[in-house]
Amino acid sequence: MAEPTPPTPQDAFELLLSGNRRFVAGTPDHPNQDAVRRSEIAPAQRPFAVLFGCSDSRLAAEIIFDRGLGDLFVVRTAGHVVGSEVLGSVEYGVEVLDCPLVVVLGHDACGAVGAACAALDEGAVPGGYIRDVVERVTPSVLAARAAGRVSADEILAEHVGLTVDLLLDRSRLLADKVAAGRTAVVGLCYGLADGSARVVAAKGLDASAAV
Repeated sequence: MAEPTPPTPQDAFELLLSGNRRFVAGTPDHPNQDAVRRSEIAPAQRPFAVLFGCSDSRLAAEIIFDRGLGDLFVVRTAGHVVGSEVLGSVEYGVEVLDCPLVVVLGHDACGAVGAACAALDEGAVPGGYIRDVVERVTPSVLAARAAGRVSADEILAEHVGLTVDLLLDRSRLLADKVAAGRTAVVGLCYGLADGSARVVAAKGLDASAAV
């Protein structure tokens, strides 16, 4: 039996956002969450997107995008900060699992972004490895402020957009996939109160076509 053809980057993006619209409307389908799906994907996984998001407990990817088992290859760190483990995981998703879409998912009221702002404004630098997270977010805050974008939403959008750029700058494999039209990278900002995900950056597809 032939392997199913993976969706295009645009198809994968539209599939993801249609699930978010169902979640926002309160009419989720809960696809691929039954015993049949569990058995079907036990031999191998074929997710249609890599989702790199913040570790915040309110940002459960399969719930807010109304997906199920085997749909999303999820990578999460506090403040969606990038390290070698993240890059390796994203590259695994696009190279080995052939995912046509990579999503960077940030959210409002992000603790890591707030801590970076507090560190700059008040010198309130946390200890331990939390400090490392804050230091990796700080350049996004500085870039946003330098461009005159000072509101919390503007700083968040800057951080998500710069994370998209950072993935492409540091991963030649991912950049080559995007250049070849095989993969797209999209940055989304999620609203905790209304549940909606809005596009703030897109590389490799027409994000406006699905908005």
